[in-house]
Amino acid sequence: MANPSIEELQNSDKFLLMAVLEHQQIKEFVINQITKGGRMVKSFMIYQIVMILFGVAVVIRSIQLALRGNLDPVWYILASIVFCFTALIIIHEFIHGVALKITGAKKVNYGAYLRRFIFYAEADRHVLNRKQFALVALAPLVVVKFISVLTIIILFNHSSVFFVAIVMSVHSFFCAGDIGLLSVFYNDKVSEYYTYDVREERKSYYYRRVKD
Repeated sequence: MANPSIEELQNSDKFLLMAVLEHQQIKEFVINQITKGGRMVKSFMIYQIVMILFGVAVVIRSIQLALRGNLDPVWYILASIVFCFTALIIIHEFIHGVALKITGAKKVNYGAYLRRFIFYAEADRHVLNRKQFALVALAPLVVVKFISVLTIIILFNHSSVFFVAIVMSVHSFFCAGDIGLLSVFYNDKVSEYYTYDVREERKSYYYRRVKD
């Protein structure tokens, strides 16, 4: 079944406007969603803690090796931090964009609010349902995780594994916003939810189908 059009969402008594998100306020919105909790958020927080502990363990191990005279792991970790806050951001948003294309978006726009360190990929006025939004939100987490784990296995005995390990750990922080936005769709698993962005307004709209 095709998603309802924006006109149907706005003008039909079958749909209720649940939230309007101003893109510059996305951090506050995400924090509010995470504060509400829920199974998805709690599961992600556990994952986040595991990734933090993993990252700390990797750094400690690199320091131990440095004290023994092997500085390569430390240099790889420093390089990975630079990579995470430059190229990885671009890769993360590009994966969102590819996922949007898979859902049928004709054009994907990329942008940032640098003062707030917010980066985004959006498809103007492209309506997404719950499953499609889940694909878009989770694509970077799944893709980067898969590639990282596979690379760690391949490079396990090489110092460059420290680079990949830190990338995987840091990237989990990048996904917190995606999980926060996705949790909106899973606060109520029964109702049908839809969302779309309006580029010129810099806003996202969330609708729920009214139960008969």
